[in-house]
Amino acid sequence: MAIIKLTPACKSYLWGGQRLKQDFHKTFNGDVLAETWELSCHPDGPSTVAAGPFAGKTLAAYLQRNPAAAGTNCARFQDFPVLIKLIDAHKDLSIQVHPDNTYALQNERQFGKTEMWYIVDCEPGAFLYHGFKSAISKEEFRARIANGTLTEVLNAAPVHPGDTFFIQSGTIHAICQGIVIAEIQQNSNVTYRVFDYNRVGTDGKPRQLHVQKALDVTRTEPARTDYNFGGHLGCCDSFVTDVLQLTGGETAGQTDGSTFHSLLAVKGSGSVTCGNETVPFVQGESLFLPADSGSYRISGTGTLLRTTVPPENTCLPTGGVTGKGVF
Repeated sequence: MAIIKLTPACKSYLWGGQRLKQDFHKTFNGDVLAETWELSCHPDGPSTVAAGPFAGKTLAAYLQRNPAAAGTNCARFQDFPVLIKLIDAHKDLSIQVHPDNTYALQNERQFGKTEMWYIVDCEPGAFLYHGFKSAISKEEFRARIANGTLTEVLNAAPVHPGDTFFIQSGTIHAICQGIVIAEIQQNSNVTYRVFDYNRVGTDGKPRQLHVQKALDVTRTEPARTDYNFGGHLGCCDSFVTDVLQLTGGETAGQTDGSTFHSLLAVKGSGSVTCGNETVPFVQGESLFLPADSGSYRISGTGTLLRTTVPPENTCLPTGGVTGKGVF
């Protein structure tokens, strides 16, 4: 199989909405759909192969049978390194933070989480929280969590379609209402909830907070915005992501055995051709091209996010303003 269409795992959380079902062609029987895990080998929400001889099998099972499909750059990782989601924030998400690898491995027995957000769509005036306005002490941080004034010291960043935010582990953040996001992240499901607006869960009880762990890992200072990703939308040791703008012609791609290519359609429609195989896609669909697929062509109109895994130590963010997106 040179082109694999994936079926995502669906997640229903109290802040989700209807847009992933209505606008991004997701099949889900629940009341609200908050996230779809489009490219995932994580046991908490694996994506599955949609068609062909592995139809219904998880992506992880496919890669176990076909390890060359992940590519040689993935061999250095204990687990599949990347997880890609679509997120519909119909309501505000909790204020939260993710630990780095060292802390997460010691305390959660899985890796930490650095991520990037691509703003797919948003309502006028939408914003998200990204770091602090200015540096504060750990004591003030703890006090503001306790007295409900934490948002007063957070950086509320306005958003527009096409903006990109890079969220290093240890950066406090929250996606706020009215935003649809594509999230590319380390393959981790470790989140420390810092503040949740005193909401209750479906069980009628206040949602669990992780205050002490958040105090342990949060950098209580403004988030960096001066990354230089060498022309990529976002980049770290676990993933590198580029945007492909389709204008009706053809865009060429090439796998060389080093990494798979993940294609997530965030706008429009088209098709991907590899050898004698052509697979159509529409907005919201995710395609996986194994690392040994060779050359391929993309046609259509819209926007794709292409994610790969870089060679070791070749795609680490460095200082300097890129001038492209919001980092």
